[in-house]
Amino acid sequence: MSVKHPIIAITGSSGAGTSTVMQSFQHIFRREGLKAQIVEGDSFHRYDRLSMRAEMKAQEALGNLNFSHFGPEANLLGELEQLFVDYGSSGSGKVRKYLHDAGEAEPWKQEPGTFTPWQDIPDGTDLMFYEGLHGAWAGEGINIAKQVDLCVGVVPTINLEWIQKLHRDQKMRGYSQEAVTDTILRRMPDYVSHLCPQFGRTHVNFQRVPIVDTSNPFIARDIPTADESMVVIRFANPKGIDFQYLLSILHGSMMTRPNTLVVPGGKMGLAMQMIFTPMVLRLMDQKRRA
Repeated sequence: MSVKHPIIAITGSSGAGTSTVMQSFQHIFRREGLKAQIVEGDSFHRYDRLSMRAEMKAQEALGNLNFSHFGPEANLLGELEQLFVDYGSSGSGKVRKYLHDAGEAEPWKQEPGTFTPWQDIPDGTDLMFYEGLHGAWAGEGINIAKQVDLCVGVVPTINLEWIQKLHRDQKMRGYSQEAVTDTILRRMPDYVSHLCPQFGRTHVNFQRVPIVDTSNPFIARDIPTADESMVVIRFANPKGIDFQYLLSILHGSMMTRPNTLVVPGGKMGLAMQMIFTPMVLRLMDQKRRA
């Protein structure tokens, strides 16, 4: 953790909705005039797209049918921890981008599914913002969570997470339902061992819970809308959270435990703005005082 160079991390599974949380933070950064260094978790994968496919086949030949991006072996977690250490101490470090599609790859004159070269972080950033799979990972002599000043978990109920992933990968990336299902099954051991434990290390968790039937996510025609959901917000340390104010602003919300607020799904964005704006401003105030 760092006072002079704070780090915010959003951690969650593929299809969990971390990009939505990222947009809320970007609104805060823009409104408050803050320059954030964005770090995409995908940029710390160990393999590019073609190399990952080859490694998966090699692992299958060795009897490992569950090799996935969720596990540490497929990622540069030591390098990610070192980036957080370097940035926290001096505001410096090296970053790169993973080019998901042709649109992202075209300006770099590279193929989709490859990485850009490593580049130095420019001077003058106010904070670092990470979004990906491993923002609160710890194990094997690595403790990424320890380096993060504000860590947010995004954890839809598992059936909703699968529905969101199925719809995204089928409609936006052109995968078949069978291919997406195979990916979900292959990742499950790493999901249990390496993603779930992170949500016990986060400062705040957002869990979207559908209030419509999602019993069979593999036949769902639509993703449940915000109005068909509730959001469970859990604070690891509720000290300093003005729950009465949040309850008065977020109509239809309620508290279910001393550290847990439940809000209507349509108010998730507003809840994030109300909760995270003072947290970000507190980090910036501490930075200025230091």
